[in-house]
Amino acid sequence: MNLATLIGFIGGIAMVLLGVFSSGSSVGGIIDIPSVIIVVGGSYMALFVSSPMNLVVGIWSVISRCFKNYDFGEKNTVQNMVSLSEKARREGILALEEGLDDLDDAFLKEGLRLMVDGNDGTAIRAILENEMAQAEARHMQWAGVLNQWAGYAPGWGMLGTVIGLIGMLNNLEDKSSLGPNMAVALITTLYGSMLANWLFGPLATKLIAQNTAEMNSKQMVLEGILSIQAGDNPRVLGQKLLTYLDPASRKAIEADILKD
Repeated sequence: MNLATLIGFIGGIAMVLLGVFSSGSSVGGIIDIPSVIIVVGGSYMALFVSSPMNLVVGIWSVISRCFKNYDFGEKNTVQNMVSLSEKARREGILALEEGLDDLDDAFLKEGLRLMVDGNDGTAIRAILENEMAQAEARHMQWAGVLNQWAGYAPGWGMLGTVIGLIGMLNNLEDKSSLGPNMAVALITTLYGSMLANWLFGPLATKLIAQNTAEMNSKQMVLEGILSIQAGDNPRVLGQKLLTYLDPASRKAIEADILKD
């Protein structure tokens, strides 16, 4: 479970409730099922108009990614690539074919396969960079759907408010109902703003951050493979890859990677 997402999810609810209680209102005063249907259901239906069916239906499983921790193993990547470089230097590049099928990292496996098959660095870079570009495009597509949803939600909130106001104006003769009806009409605006600024917008940003971390890890693999293919010294390869790490992670493994 991603602790930061969980804190934000629960904390957002807590802040709204604190504001409600501080204003002397009650939880029941901000709960309205028709408003939920209009804002959540209406904005979700708008996605079907703007996006392909598979993206709209699949967005729920993508949202669940924001509540999970993903470790792209940058430190392990540095260590593994240095080990592979040392093996290639001792036994030759073809020796890296051993155990290739047992690797869990499909991107690393593909890169090593291209290398042991004798492709030059230009071809390897072109193929792997295209793999990265396509993966990033898919990730941005999902984030884009969430950003679209964040954009539609406030509009549907206003639409719900207008619907509520129409109903209120149609019953102006009942003066006692004006206040409660106005409050219900404004709840949809509240819901639309919350969905945009508390959920869908921030979730899209988290997906983009996950993509950045994954692409950084893949770039490390690409640079490592090209370095091995070029016959660089393992120590030089290690120095290249350490530059991708944050200071704390770099300090944790630098001594081991750059040992004489």
